Amino acid sequence: MKREYALVEERREHILDIVRNSPKVSVNSLAEQCGISVITVRRDLQYLEDRKLLKRCHGGAVPIEKGPAQANEILRYRRLIASYAATLVDDNDTLFINTSSTALQILEYIKSRNVTVITNNGKAINSEHGTGVNIILTGGELRYPKEAMVGDLAVRNLQNIYAKKAFMGCSGISVMSGMTTEIMNEVCLNELMIEHTRSELYILADHTKIGKNSSFSSCSIGKVQHLITDEKAPEEILKEFKEAGVQIHQVKKGGF
Repeated sequence: MKREYALVEERREHILDIVRNSPKVSVNSLAEQCGISVITVRRDLQYLEDRKLLKRCHGGAVPIEKGPAQANEILRYRRLIASYAATLVDDNDTLFINTSSTALQILEYIKSRNVTVITNNGKAINSEHGTGVNIILTGGELRYPKEAMVGDLAVRNLQNIYAKKAFMGCSGISVMSGMTTEIMNEVCLNELMIEHTRSELYILADHTKIGKNSSFSSCSIGKVQHLITDEKAPEEILKEFKEAGVQIHQVKKGGF
């Protein structure tokens, strides 16, 4: 399984290199150059766009204005955060995962058995995951481009579901505003997942999101038990989190 994940990551990095070295590249051209299907190319392009590493356009993709080294570093930290989070999942756990692309990556790394994941992330349908992972979708109105499931149906379906742990991504997290997002209609789903978590709540946020405040708050910092971030997170802000009672988990390049 590890080997398969490594091959997928290598393929996506190869696609990213091709896009960065061309003003525009078509889906068909990428499929031919990489020896994969058009459907796989489209899925990989969506994955890379979610991580703000390229921009999809009609029939293909174009590079975005971000240095390759910086983009690769952020992508690597997000992978490390997700893979570390997966080690916190035990056999028979039930998990909430929200629409965060980083949180969704956890599915790729879970090795535990009989794990049930409840999510409003429509991309979970095509996500790679181990045989021990069972996925339940909340249902609801599918909103693009994130493919988030929102609305009354999603809320009603979540009202009677409880999970042992929650792994939640965010747009920003600070002592002042807590966990925040840019998408208003996702807030009530985030709130329900947090309220219905029986044990640990883990917030996943790379260093670019630490100390940042987005438009809508999903929970106060007082409800956050754990923060999983990376070694580049500002120490002064992490100190504030610790003083507020948050346990900090930091991943490092080559250290995990």
